[in-house]
Amino acid sequence: MSDNGGEPEATARLQKLFEGHRLTPTQRRIAHCMVRRSADAPFLSSVELAELAGVSQPSVTRFAVALGFDGYPALRRHLRDVVPAATTTGDSSYNEYQQAVQAEIDNLRHLSSLLADPGPVARAGQLLARSRPLPVLGLRAATAQAAGFAYFARKVHPDVRLLDEGGTLLADRIDAAVRAGASTLLCFALPRHPREVVEALEYARGEGLTIVTVADSTFAPVARHSDLLLPAAVGTGLAFDTACAPMLLGRVLLESMCDALPDAQARLEEFDAKAAARGLFVE
Repeated sequence: MSDNGGEPEATARLQKLFEGHRLTPTQRRIAHCMVRRSADAPFLSSVELAELAGVSQPSVTRFAVALGFDGYPALRRHLRDVVPAATTTGDSSYNEYQQAVQAEIDNLRHLSSLLADPGPVARAGQLLARSRPLPVLGLRAATAQAAGFAYFARKVHPDVRLLDEGGTLLADRIDAAVRAGASTLLCFALPRHPREVVEALEYARGEGLTIVTVADSTFAPVARHSDLLLPAAVGTGLAFDTACAPMLLGRVLLESMCDALPDAQARLEEFDAKAAARGLFVE
């Protein structure tokens, strides 16, 4: 079976099926797995789906019932009716490393299809541009994504504050940002999702911050604590997840934020002039 997860129409129909249902964390995990395996979902047995999602077979049955079906066979029949058959982009001759790359290519295709509607990213860019300061949160696996965004954002935004360490000081740093005038917090949230991130978002929202989140799925645990969630799937074919799509989505958000900052170009030109004067880069 392919693990392409990148068929936009199949993914969109699956997500619509899950919308409006209050799912448990285990059920969200099953939903996330089905979205990732959208090409195969209508053909998976309950045992296969349970194994792929890392849950028990009875959990799959309860998941189907939670969606309003008599059981998993009824859910699977429904999926075969409403989810279009996907054309496999994989090649059985690919080795495991090539398969991981192909899966990421599919993730990027899926991200491209989501960006066909630029509205959510444009709204996020405006929120990020208006927040002074702008706190950017990312812990554990998401640290690199948050740090990369913050590094480039500082070239155009007057006050970016990277929150990349957990612990008891995290709430203090959120408080400091709020006191300084922050209105929005940007979060990068990738699996496995640290409890601290969920708690930090709940706290930040309680302090009045608008939460913009880049997450691996609309079913991620951070979803219920986010005002605007932008999904970008991770690759799961290697021992450690790969995050090309979340990284690219972060750069897209940077572009959108620059569009909303009237002096972004002037700041970039000023930086280039100073870098040249200091001989900062080897040409």
